[in-house]
Amino acid sequence: MTHLVEVNNLHRYYGRHCAVKEVSFSLKKGQIIGFLGINGAGKTTTLQMLCGNLTPSAGTVKINGIDLIQNPIEAKHHLGYLPETPPLYKNLTVDEFLEYCAQLHRIPKEAIAKKMHTVKNRCGLETVSNRLISQLSKGYQQRIGIAQAIIHQPAVIVLDEPMVGLDPIQIKEIRQLLVDLSQHHGIILSSHLLSEVQTFCTDIQIIHHGELVLQQAMNTLTTQSVEDIFLSLTSS
Repeated sequence: MTHLVEVNNLHRYYGRHCAVKEVSFSLKKGQIIGFLGINGAGKTTTLQMLCGNLTPSAGTVKINGIDLIQNPIEAKHHLGYLPETPPLYKNLTVDEFLEYCAQLHRIPKEAIAKKMHTVKNRCGLETVSNRLISQLSKGYQQRIGIAQAIIHQPAVIVLDEPMVGLDPIQIKEIRQLLVDLSQHHGIILSSHLLSEVQTFCTDIQIIHHGELVLQQAMNTLTTQSVEDIFLSLTSS
């Protein structure tokens, strides 16, 4: 199976401080990688490099076989990104915002309506199409954030803390949405909700002091919980 993401020997320095060191991993269609680490471990820096928002000091990133550094526009066409704070224009309706996002992704004008219908159906937004985003719940706003990340049907979806601030019902809904999306995409997400990661992710990666200290398929874990493994690897 072709790798949707190939990260090789990724480094990021801030002055003399090495925030990310020798990070390498890959992602395939159907995988949901839970990318874990304490605050300051290098998670967000790695995700920002993966999405082309931050230039690596060394190393390579390929998205669907395309080098992100050498061909950023082409590579980003295959990438959808939801940062921790969803990039929403809350004075717009859901339809207005999604149409704007479709235009940003250079979706042909004649195809926009179909793309919007598809993404609203997948994210459960049909009933709020004409509502102002500011009037919607946190759960719906997260759904809209995911919708803008996938409206151009990217191969890879990267989510930074997609469940932060959600109540248990909203978390369950987003979890099921991500599982459904993984049938057609590869997904990388960071989260502090370790029990949730164990529930639906196919793989886990733990980063500590800028280095990957664990890469493992979820179905190969022993009786230890993700929380126990995480605490044992990040306690120093």
